[in-house]
Amino acid sequence: MISGFTIVRNAVRLDYPIVPAIRSILDICDEVVVNVGKSDDDTRDLVSAIDDPRLRILDTVWDVSQHSRMLAIETQRALDACRGRWGVYIQADEVLHEAGARILQERVAEWDRDARVEGLLVRYRHFWGNFDTVATARRYYRREVRCVRLGRGVRSFQDAQGFRVGSELRKIRARQTDAEVFHYGWARPAWAIGEKHEVSKTIFPRGRDRSAAAQARGTLGWMPLLRRFAGAHPRAVQEWIAARANEAMVPLEPRRFRLGFLRYYLSDWIERLTGARVFEFRNYVEV
Repeated sequence: MISGFTIVRNAVRLDYPIVPAIRSILDICDEVVVNVGKSDDDTRDLVSAIDDPRLRILDTVWDVSQHSRMLAIETQRALDACRGRWGVYIQADEVLHEAGARILQERVAEWDRDARVEGLLVRYRHFWGNFDTVATARRYYRREVRCVRLGRGVRSFQDAQGFRVGSELRKIRARQTDAEVFHYGWARPAWAIGEKHEVSKTIFPRGRDRSAAAQARGTLGWMPLLRRFAGAHPRAVQEWIAARANEAMVPLEPRRFRLGFLRYYLSDWIERLTGARVFEFRNYVEV
């Protein structure tokens, strides 16, 4: 049995693609647990309108005083409610490509008997400012665990980007797959990005001044190694993207070189030459 799990709060206010996110994992899951935090909008109705018997909604109240740790606490609550042997995790601004969904399903079947494998890695496409531009610099993680073996002490970690194991928070043992997740955290209409900055002031208080400044500018910073995306978005999210075709997106700031950008170009050159991404942060250990 494969469970899916996710968390969401204020999805309408923040214009999260939560329905495409859930639908992108639904077909390979026997159940999908959605932790819906008490919201200021119609998030609960939005999720329940999916109207699928495999969907299980947890109605919860999130403790925002926990700041970014709240995300891991609520993700753990959803994970703990899963009844499957494996769990597929999707965040509210992520969509799993349908080819990747099949890959995860096949790899779970293939590696289920290999006790060394506690998680499966997916590859990321991080969209920046619009649906045609992806950020590829080293500051953006290229892989993360999005499928975990349940019942092994796997825990959501820090701000819920990844997972650790046990009370000692050991890095999860994971294996690569070719599954792809499309991340739309910074590719939403300008009004939604403004709301994102507002919420970030509470969740990430150390970056409050930075969020306020970005909100005031109304732009996204230019960064090296932005690349044009000419492929197809996952089927589950195409309607959501089309519905925003006439929405104003956040403009990118003009290209401006900084000395600190040299490390991104150097890292990219080494990766192209050797296949290795130097100084890459990993929440996992490959097996």
